[in-house]
Amino acid sequence: MLADLKQGQNGYTARFERHYKHPVGQVWSYLTEDDKLELWFSELSVGELREGGFIKFDMRDGTFAKMSILELKNPSVLEYTWGEDRVRFELAPESGGCRLLLVETLNQITDHTPKDLAGWHVCLDVVGALLDGRTIESRETEWKAWYEKYRELVGGLQ
Repeated sequence: MLADLKQGQNGYTARFERHYKHPVGQVWSYLTEDDKLELWFSELSVGELREGGFIKFDMRDGTFAKMSILELKNPSVLEYTWGEDRVRFELAPESGGCRLLLVETLNQITDHTPKDLAGWHVCLDVVGALLDGRTIESRETEWKAWYEKYRELVGGLQ
């Protein structure tokens, strides 16, 4: 299922919802522990896990971008800057596991937006597969398929 992408007064929001058959604490560890974060988003690592702390994005050229942690409620909320935008993860227990909600707040839609949305989509699928002890054969193939769908979705808003 595609993210729910909506225009608001101050930009756009993309909402991704996943239901995992694993407890909140286990899913939280994939968002906040470097050894698990590395498995689904290798460019990210935790700098300082606290409000006012930061997440690091490895630019793969020897430099790192620091993304400020805006809100942290262990083990339920993690929100940080993402360039000019924001990403927010919310975890909540539910029967048989937990619900993960990822909300990306976008100031504007750009040509790069469908790429990012497809990337988040695949990343969340990878988290689910890892939690279940599975692998996704080709993340690139998955990303290409979702990219086309998100390109259409974003095109409908422009």
